[in-house]
Amino acid sequence: MGSLGRAVYTLGNLIRVAGQGLDRLGSTLQGGHFIPENISRHRTLLKLYGKSPFVDKDAFIAPSASVIGNVQVGQGSSIWYGAVLRGDVNSISVGNGTNIQDNSLVHVAKSNVSGKELPTIIGNNVTIGHSAVLHGCTIEDEAFIGMGATLLDGVIAEKHSMVGAGSLVRQDTRIPFGEIWAGNPAEFLRKLTDEEIAFISQSAINYINLAKVHAAENAKPHEEIEFEKMLRKKFARRDEEYESMIGIVRETPPELILPDDILREKSQKAVQ
Repeated sequence: MGSLGRAVYTLGNLIRVAGQGLDRLGSTLQGGHFIPENISRHRTLLKLYGKSPFVDKDAFIAPSASVIGNVQVGQGSSIWYGAVLRGDVNSISVGNGTNIQDNSLVHVAKSNVSGKELPTIIGNNVTIGHSAVLHGCTIEDEAFIGMGATLLDGVIAEKHSMVGAGSLVRQDTRIPFGEIWAGNPAEFLRKLTDEEIAFISQSAINYINLAKVHAAENAKPHEEIEFEKMLRKKFARRDEEYESMIGIVRETPPELILPDDILREKSQKAVQ
């Protein structure tokens, strides 16, 4: 963007700030009467019963997620858009490098019919697929819960186990190491292959890297977002195919290039 474009953008920003100032002045002159605005009361982190969520500084919590009450989220873990972790009548623990994907629900039970307390415990490098429901259960390290699966009270999914998408795992079921269970109700299907076990670990790594990109984008101030919109609009009018035919090569503007350290793999390659 040239100097003229930047000047126009800066002028527009000043006019908007001035407009906000005039709006506040008018509201004051009217004695506090102003046009009401509907503001969302959503809070990503919510204290309940005196318990506040503890989230590691390197974890990613999407803006539309809800982490409520007695919940711990470990280093490098990610809670995605629309997911709800409700630690009200018991606790929820999420280990390191775990991803709980969009619209998933994690809840707890105060106790079962035998009086046993049922927190929800999720280990390290676990993948919880979109729209899964976990209730008062335990998921050990490097397990994989498929999209839309439901795990009821007392379920234990051991390390390197997998629950198929859409499955319903009944109360107090134990899924042994290295097995895949699926169905409604879920039953043993077969043993996982070495390739599938490796995929579980890779899935967790992929989401750690992806979360860094989303965290960087969500951290941008409003002014930077609007500036990038204007840049994209400007460059979208260019026909890259036509320009390449006539020998014109355009470089991507520096403002649109993500830093190399956003993705771990890129940074490692740079060191090598």
